[in-house]
Amino acid sequence: MFGDAHLLVAADYVVFAVVLLLSAAVGFYYAWRSRKQGTSRDFLTGGRKLNALAVSMSLTASYMSSVTVLSNPAEVYRYGAIFGYLSISYVLAVVYTSEVFLPVFYRLAINSTYEYLELRFSRATRLLAMVIFFFNALLYTGLVIYAPALALNQVTGMNLWGGIISTATVCTLYCALGGLKAVVWTDVVQIGIMFAGYMSVIIKCVILKGGISTILSDAQEGGRINFVDFDINPLRRHTFWTLVIGGTFGWSSIYGTYQPQVQRYNSCKTIKHARLALFINVLGLACTLTLSVISGLCLYSFYKNCDPWKAGQVSSPDQLLPYLVMDILADHQGLPGLFFAAVYSASLSTVSTSINAMAAVTMEDLIKPRIKLSEKKLLLISKGLSLFFGIVCVAMAGLASLMGHMMQAVSIIWGVTGGPLLGLFSLGVLCPFVNSKGGLCGLVTGLAAAVSVSIIEIISPSPPEMTRPLSLSTKGCNFTTDGSLNWTTPLPTEPSLFTTTPGQNTDDIHAVQWHSPSYLYFCVIGGLTSVIAGIIISLLTGGLRETVDPRLMLMKEDTLSYHLFKRVKDGVMGGTDSVGQPNKEDEINNPAEEKFDNTRVSSF
Repeated sequence: MFGDAHLLVAADYVVFAVVLLLSAAVGFYYAWRSRKQGTSRDFLTGGRKLNALAVSMSLTASYMSSVTVLSNPAEVYRYGAIFGYLSISYVLAVVYTSEVFLPVFYRLAINSTYEYLELRFSRATRLLAMVIFFFNALLYTGLVIYAPALALNQVTGMNLWGGIISTATVCTLYCALGGLKAVVWTDVVQIGIMFAGYMSVIIKCVILKGGISTILSDAQEGGRINFVDFDINPLRRHTFWTLVIGGTFGWSSIYGTYQPQVQRYNSCKTIKHARLALFINVLGLACTLTLSVISGLCLYSFYKNCDPWKAGQVSSPDQLLPYLVMDILADHQGLPGLFFAAVYSASLSTVSTSINAMAAVTMEDLIKPRIKLSEKKLLLISKGLSLFFGIVCVAMAGLASLMGHMMQAVSIIWGVTGGPLLGLFSLGVLCPFVNSKGGLCGLVTGLAAAVSVSIIEIISPSPPEMTRPLSLSTKGCNFTTDGSLNWTTPLPTEPSLFTTTPGQNTDDIHAVQWHSPSYLYFCVIGGLTSVIAGIIISLLTGGLRETVDPRLMLMKEDTLSYHLFKRVKDGVMGGTDSVGQPNKEDEINNPAEEKFDNTRVSSF
């Protein structure tokens, strides 16, 4: 709790309530408009009639969770603006998704991403991947529900579980009533609220500091402008290589294989709209990251001489941005309420996404293959599943308090689950010789590798020599404690791959302790292990004799790069062969009425 001077006033609560009611009203409006949806397919996919702009904003909003809003600025505050290199990974991941996964998934018109795995490999592979998805989605959703509730509890004294239950209740209602269409259009409103909350903090900081140049100067002096770091050491927390390589694998797993994201771009009216949605989304991701980095630098500029975390004013780095909000915006009635509405909106968008996705996976992977029901009953079950998963998410929020720093917790969750799935789907789409045995063994092996490095990280956390937290000081704090007020973490002069406990002889090999690689590499390890193991097992079990339906594989004509290259080549050669010929992408319009026939590939 902060002091009385930092409590929200009536105007803040009014702004907070109005903004969230507006967000919820949009969801309920589309729920009312969609009340006559005749099938569960329409409920879960929006009838595949959504446009690129709405879907792109929804893709960004579902990524921009409360973890992003609260934790990314704290990450920049502690480790520097090098975090901005993630923007490169966004571009690479979206290009890979657009070229490799999108054409295949859109052509098949499947509601569940994991349905592809049964078509390509086996039912056992599909079920295992589905279990991994639920593990990921439930843990992640619990975390993003817990984050804003904790922030509000620390700043306003609002009951922690009251915030958690209210978040889940609002999401569950419009998910259960309106399905994917309500979720997408609510996301469009929420992304605007989130950007407004971020900008209110940044603009006020710039005004108080007399310009952005002062903030950048303070960051430079404090070592926060640390982009020149190309160390290839895999144990380092943040370098150019860990952020770009690790980020590319991580975001490829999210956009290429994660049900909520695939479900969104598969809901577009044509494949061109789906592809355009992905690329517009990159702009949203870049804007979000830029705001996060600037917010983190603002944090450092204000607290460079009195770090609230080291001084004991907040219990976690994730509470630093709310602390700053109440420090600089408390005199502007309504603006603190706008910021916390932004945090809350970020949570709503992600939770609603997860609830809708889990309902879709349960319906397509567990219920439809086993039970023959009328469309009316399937629609009711879909709505009931949304309600059920909303309740489960509340329970999972209780585990979030045990996960430590949110940013790293989320990255570890994605690394353990996303890497092996990325490897598996890549094998399925790109390697026709990989058979069901290779696919399943690859998934299991990749999962084991990712879990192993995660356990090592928990048992033996990376030392300061590898994480390199930047210096934080409490010299300027206006209170006294027993002992020194200066907690600083100097940069090491000679980083080492190993650490030893004080007083140990460094020549003694038994004193050496090995640490896990950067948390960003967990996804890389899981993905590469899955690919290598899958290829080896397939070759040993007759994979070269495998016959695969071509619709399950990526064909060169599916890719945008092929058509661009062909167009350039025809232009240079002056040829006219392609003039008047239909574009292959134009042939893949709305596949809603021509869903892929599972029986035609039952041998897989």
